[in-house]
Amino acid sequence: MSLLEGRVAAVTGGARGIGFAIAEAFVREGARVVVGDLNPGDAHRKLGADRVRAVPCDVTRAADVEALLATARAEFGPVDVMVNNAGITRDATMRTMTEDDFDQVIAVHLKGTWHGTRLAAAIMREQGHGSIVNISSLSGKVGMAGQTNYSAAKAGIVGLTKAAAKEVARFGVRVNAIRPGLIRTPMTTAMPEKVWDRKMAEIPMARAGEVEEVAKVALFLASDLSSYMTGTTLEVTGGRFM
Repeated sequence: MSLLEGRVAAVTGGARGIGFAIAEAFVREGARVVVGDLNPGDAHRKLGADRVRAVPCDVTRAADVEALLATARAEFGPVDVMVNNAGITRDATMRTMTEDDFDQVIAVHLKGTWHGTRLAAAIMREQGHGSIVNISSLSGKVGMAGQTNYSAAKAGIVGLTKAAAKEVARFGVRVNAIRPGLIRTPMTTAMPEKVWDRKMAEIPMARAGEVEEVAKVALFLASDLSSYMTGTTLEVTGGRFM
């Protein structure tokens, strides 16, 4: 039997990049998936229209996340797996970063993850089971220059994950996080070559990660393979900043 056979999952920021790879891995392992994204495009057709729905979702708005979960229930059934992946960057030094740039990143990453975690957990605790996977970042572990907003948000996700895990464990709901490092996506490969090379020099495995490698870890945390794990943060970094 496939790892997620018969289960329903929701993935925010799932129309591209890491989120799309996670949704794709879940479908391949038997799940029915609802993708939420500001611009869902044709993600459902790319992933398989019979097992996937894609809906517009602004994770900073609780009503949008509620609608995402309501779509999952109406189309497939109550959500068993929630992946809070949606994110943006607004990089700048503290000297030049605007207050709006700071607020937007905190709202999407941290508040968006809070909305997804609390709303999905409310459904899962009634079922007596469920897995929530939050996407943090290596930036939240070590702090990156030019990313005070992003680093703060991603560090906050780890704290949120641990606190939420303690609250809902007795209801059979698990909450874990993933901390990716340098993953090859359109956003990262658009970096200036010298920035890319500097980051690569910090990776013991001497290569960038692929989105599918993050997706495999998300699949592990979503499935019963990790049934005795909650409140953990798994690093997918090639050994960078271990």
